[in-house]
Amino acid sequence: MKNYLLTLMSGLVALGVTSCGKPAYIQPDAPIQEVPFTQVHLSDSFWLPRIETNRTVSIPSAFKECEKNGRFDNFAIAAGLKKGEHRGDFSFDDTDPYKVIEGASYSLAVKYDPQLDHYLDSVINIIAAAQEPDGYLTTCVTNKCYRLSGWWGRSKWEKINSHELYNSGHMYEAAVAHYRATGKRTFLDVAIKNADLVCKTFGPKEGQIHRPSGHPIVEMALCKLYKVTGDRKYLDMAKYFVEETGRGTDGHKLSEYSQDHKPILQQDEIVGHAVRAGYLYSGVADVAALTHDTAYFHALTRLWDNLVSKKLYITGGMGSRAQGEGFGPNYELQNHTAYCETCASIANVYWNHRMFLATGESKYIDVLERALYNGVISGVSLSGDKFFYDNPLESMGQHERQRWFGCACCPGNVTRFIASVPNYAYATQQNDIYVNLYIQGKAEMQLADSTKVTLEQTTGYPWNGKIAIKVTPDKEGEFAIRLRIPSWAKSAPVASDLYAYTDAPKKYTLKVNGSSARAAEGDGYETLVRSWKAGDVIELDLPMDVRRIQANDSVEIDRGMLALERGPIVFCLEGKDQPDSTVFNKFIAPDTKIDASFDASLLNGVMVLSGAAKEVERDGTVNDVTFRAIPYSTWNNRGADQMEVWIPESKEYATPTPEPTIASKAQTFSIQAPIQKDAPESASVISYAWGVNDQWEPRRSSDTSKPYHYWWLKQGTEESLAYEFDQPYTVSNVQVYWLDFDHYDGNFRVPQSWKLYYKVGNTWKEVEALGEYGVKKDCYNSLDFKPVKTTGLKIAAQLQPGESGGIIEWKVK
Repeated sequence: MKNYLLTLMSGLVALGVTSCGKPAYIQPDAPIQEVPFTQVHLSDSFWLPRIETNRTVSIPSAFKECEKNGRFDNFAIAAGLKKGEHRGDFSFDDTDPYKVIEGASYSLAVKYDPQLDHYLDSVINIIAAAQEPDGYLTTCVTNKCYRLSGWWGRSKWEKINSHELYNSGHMYEAAVAHYRATGKRTFLDVAIKNADLVCKTFGPKEGQIHRPSGHPIVEMALCKLYKVTGDRKYLDMAKYFVEETGRGTDGHKLSEYSQDHKPILQQDEIVGHAVRAGYLYSGVADVAALTHDTAYFHALTRLWDNLVSKKLYITGGMGSRAQGEGFGPNYELQNHTAYCETCASIANVYWNHRMFLATGESKYIDVLERALYNGVISGVSLSGDKFFYDNPLESMGQHERQRWFGCACCPGNVTRFIASVPNYAYATQQNDIYVNLYIQGKAEMQLADSTKVTLEQTTGYPWNGKIAIKVTPDKEGEFAIRLRIPSWAKSAPVASDLYAYTDAPKKYTLKVNGSSARAAEGDGYETLVRSWKAGDVIELDLPMDVRRIQANDSVEIDRGMLALERGPIVFCLEGKDQPDSTVFNKFIAPDTKIDASFDASLLNGVMVLSGAAKEVERDGTVNDVTFRAIPYSTWNNRGADQMEVWIPESKEYATPTPEPTIASKAQTFSIQAPIQKDAPESASVISYAWGVNDQWEPRRSSDTSKPYHYWWLKQGTEESLAYEFDQPYTVSNVQVYWLDFDHYDGNFRVPQSWKLYYKVGNTWKEVEALGEYGVKKDCYNSLDFKPVKTTGLKIAAQLQPGESGGIIEWKVK
């Protein structure tokens, strides 16, 4: 694959000279090997405490939640060890314990814990007992939980989106991790038995099922199983799932949701469910690397370019929409409503790591690092026992981490990921060593010529850019050490024009044994080739000034805004750090001096940015104030509050705090009518809503940049939304701004018709309208009615046939 990529390199590099006069370094034509995390021993104050918190808090907490929520009971019921009803709401609940077992196994490999080892043995025994004789293992199917038939149907392998293969994939990953950590085959044998069944059930032959996996992860899991067992059929099975994507051989409906809309070789825009995309393309990268398939890698490069140039958040997050948990169109990077699922950031790391292993290009590690330090760790509290499912870049205080979720994919994913962070720090290629992440600690690795090398980093990264690396080979000899120069030290945050720094980068320095070093350049690395001996020391000094970032003008929501970054860390304003506890009414002028200082007493020790800002009052008055900014990853660790990453650079883009209104003070809720027609209204299901009274003005009916209410998966039905006022008011007018935009999983349209009701005691009565019930889009639809004194209003909207709908803003006068 590398030979193919070398043909794409510039003529300057082919000549051995770079544009700045430095000699160019062309990497060896050999596979890049990751240095396992078990050979990387961290001693820093940033990652090591997080990994220890993951071991001592997150993993035990997640196991406890699995016990409490019936995850292990489901396996026991399937095994006949226990009687009872299958618990949980999803066909993929089996993956929760699998993911935590994987994280616990990684933890066990680094720090042995006999109690944890025994616990894993006990839960693996329950899982193994639940496996059917032919190797099948999905508990909701074995337990015949027909209330979940919407997911899996009435028989095995019936539906493409059943998540049976998703369950299998997470099982294989956990089993491989457990085997590598302990040497025990108990779980690995369960995985192999299931994988053999999958290979028998799916494929191109007559009598086999001809379709892709539905929810990807089994592809990269099968590749891991192949690497452990050496059994080629697992790699062939992974390749089949990749090749079957988008073909529709069995006649199933093709869908962007799971990237199954066209064959991967034809895909050029990243669409659909963000986690599925990251997992699928990681699996494609594995298959491409193991089969030396350059065509698939070329497709991956197109998709990666689309992500990084049009759909990547500055935090490394992916996925702008809650609907379908996925991507919107190009340049849709909403902040307040950003989904940025924690699992998607983790998937982004997986994908970029594999792209690096295939190419040796630092631009992939740049995105990996951005996601790692911002998008991933924002998903878990500093205490380790609360999690974000989605990670917005702006909040009015409605977001709060939770201990668990009904759909609990993120907590388990965090536990397995954090334990393996050291895995991404180093790599080797023949006799080259890549230093990809700067983290204090020691790493041991072996080169192709059998030279054993220990690298010992001393650094305060990510708070400090001074890095010293002590090199200790077991024998003196020549080899290359390749030091990644991060994108945050260059002219653009990522390898595209999606974001740009507003200032020029400052020069970094590189020394060996105290003297300036002349390094070769290539693929984003400074490469030192010399005869290394024990005690040699590399010093790399990366200047860490505060830098402002502006987005491409096509990103409408970020126009007039700047983000703050220092090193790899993206910062945000949080209400708790501002004099008036408010962030949206402020702006920071582009030429304002910003100071950075370390506060050991705040949020377990963080760098804090501070300086002068301006605050805009309701009457337009501008006042001088100060501001403080904290790392984005640490927000919401002191309770819910306002937060923003993209900060206005002038008065025009700041939002003064609006005057409270009848609507803004009201409680919002939706009412689902009772199933039985003659049931009393008290039997209705009430769920609290958010967004329609937040006083953010919409630009158009497709403006989903701020909170809004939508009737997800409701089509052609009558739906309602109600206000409960803080006291009785006499009202005579409402103004409704309808939601209307396209989505591959179902469009949202203005309603066919609607009615307005006011509350009389415990009943609702229709108002006496004095005008038409408007259903126009891109404007407020104003309805005057005979004045009524009431404690609440209710909209009953009849949705268009086959369409959903919603409301962006609803005013009351």
